[in-house]
Amino acid sequence: MRDRFPDLVSSITSQLLATKAADTIHRRVVEACGGAVNVESVIDAGADQLKGAGLNRTKAQAMVDLAQDVRDQRVRLDRHGRMSDDEIVRDVASVRGIGPWTAQMYLIFTMGRRDVWPAGDFGVRNGWSRLHDLDEIVSEPQLRLDGAPFEGVRTAVAWYCWRAVDIARQSN
Repeated sequence: MRDRFPDLVSSITSQLLATKAADTIHRRVVEACGGAVNVESVIDAGADQLKGAGLNRTKAQAMVDLAQDVRDQRVRLDRHGRMSDDEIVRDVASVRGIGPWTAQMYLIFTMGRRDVWPAGDFGVRNGWSRLHDLDEIVSEPQLRLDGAPFEGVRTAVAWYCWRAVDIARQSN
């Protein structure tokens, strides 16, 4: 099983960033944490040092708050395997600076959940619009409705949407 805490930190880094920028900044975050991202190294680094790695203040503080909440067992990553998706989203999003998108990326990429529909993700919205030859990018509320028939496998549908964007970029 993947290590949940570093994956969540990586998801926080990636909020509202292009993949290349997020990767660069996350490498700096790892360096700021002494080469390993864990609860102790994030707390020891502190928000100012994390901000110096290229994070904005909100993300840096969210990482420190998450580390403190995990340390103090207000967020119980060790129980997530037995929790529903909604329970996990509530648990993770209880940390200031962590919202539904970050929790959904965690559910998909760390927890391996099969029915996550990140309708607010621009890449998913863009890919859906490409796959359906829409003139404009589909809205988040509309995409929530459009995803309903795929309940049970929406994570896979999201992956195809992301791939549609990747393929379009490669062909340009």
